[in-house]
Amino acid sequence: MSRIPAIDLASATGSVKTLLDGVRKGLGATPNLFRVAAQSPSVLEGMVGLFGAVAKGKLGARVRESIALTVSEIDACDYCLSAHTALGKGAGLTDAAMTSARDAKAEDPRVAATLHFARVVTEKRGHVSEGDVVEARRAGLSDADLLEVVANVALTTFTNYLNEVAGTEIDFPVVAHRAR
Repeated sequence: MSRIPAIDLASATGSVKTLLDGVRKGLGATPNLFRVAAQSPSVLEGMVGLFGAVAKGKLGARVRESIALTVSEIDACDYCLSAHTALGKGAGLTDAAMTSARDAKAEDPRVAATLHFARVVTEKRGHVSEGDVVEARRAGLSDADLLEVVANVALTTFTNYLNEVAGTEIDFPVVAHRAR
C-alpha cells in the first residue's frame, strides 16, 4: 500500500484536473505517479512541465527512455523501471535494447556514450570530472546534449525518489531492479 496515496481522479479540480487531463490525453492513461504528485499541485505542475520540456529537446524518445532505464536501475526504482519499460516499448525500443540500457549500454556508439554519461552523472550525483565531459564530447555529444542528459537524469531521479518515498503502487507490468 502506498505511503502517500494517489488522488481520486473524480475529485480533481482546477489546475490539477487540467494537468491530469493533459497527462491522460498524452499517455492514454493517468499513471499513479502523476496521481500521487497531484497531492501537491506545485509538484505536479513542475513534474509535468519538466516532462514537456525534455520532450522538446534534441534527444529522441528512445534515448530519453533509455536514460530513464539507466537511472532507474541505479536508483533501484521498480515503479520507474516498470513505467519506462512500457514507455520504451511504445517508443520502439526492443527488449534487448532496454536490458542493455539498464546497464548503461547500447549498440549505437552515440547512445552508448549518452547512457554512459547519464550513469556517471547519476553515480557521481552531478560531480563529474573534466575527463568525463571530455570523453562524452569525444563521443560526439554537444554541450546541449550534455545538458539534456542532465535534465533527463534530474527528472528521472526526481520521479524515482518521489515513487520510493510515496511507495507508489505500480500500475504497469512490473519490472524489478536487479539485486546488488
